[in-house]
Amino acid sequence: MVKYLASIHPWDTAMSLAMGGDYEAVGTIEAQLLKRFDLKTGDFLIDVGCGSGRLASALAPFFDGNYLGVDVVPEMLEYAASRVNRKDWQFVLGEGLTVPAGDGIADMVCFFSVFTHLFHQESYVYLRDAFRVLKPGGKVVFSFEEFAQPRHWRTFAELIRRIGETSGLGYNHDQFVSRDGIAAWSEHIGFEICEYIDAFVDSVALPHPVRFDDGRVASGMAALEQTVCVLQKPAEPTAQNIR
Repeated sequence: MVKYLASIHPWDTAMSLAMGGDYEAVGTIEAQLLKRFDLKTGDFLIDVGCGSGRLASALAPFFDGNYLGVDVVPEMLEYAASRVNRKDWQFVLGEGLTVPAGDGIADMVCFFSVFTHLFHQESYVYLRDAFRVLKPGGKVVFSFEEFAQPRHWRTFAELIRRIGETSGLGYNHDQFVSRDGIAAWSEHIGFEICEYIDAFVDSVALPHPVRFDDGRVASGMAALEQTVCVLQKPAEPTAQNIR
């Protein structure tokens, strides 16, 4: 996909479109979401599906903790590392459905627009490994699309319309997740569900106005436009998560 986009767009534009566009705007919203969920200076953040560094670019000016960006596309990792230019941060190639970090070392793991493109069993395995790398009390933040959101249903309806189509980008696989499914995943892994933020509720405080690719400008408060879930690893081990 990256090579196709780069063949028809300037490199910076291609790197933004490979993440779904709105590079600066969405990166700012994601960074502010993590601050809302208590990402602190000195924390260790793992950004799974970091892509071309949309979140990392927004975090770089103020976040002084440890950062590990993980993705499966080498060109996007290289772009992210060069754009952020933080020698103390790491960008590594992911393999399989594992988080490439040791046990119990991360304060937060985020998956923005990752589970929207995985099968449910793959998302579950990723969450299970995120549980492993988190410190007790650490959090997972992830975004997802759900049928209960009318505007997300429009995406589903468009996928129905496009069945059988092919293009230079290939078939776009969008996965929808339900909250009862997340509850089941959390119960089996050992997570506690902390919070949901509805996709289209302006609940993220912006540090400055942001402009979207379609010309819209958001100031004050904004929405990610995917539903966000926050899970927490219990501060004390429970019978369920002792292996």
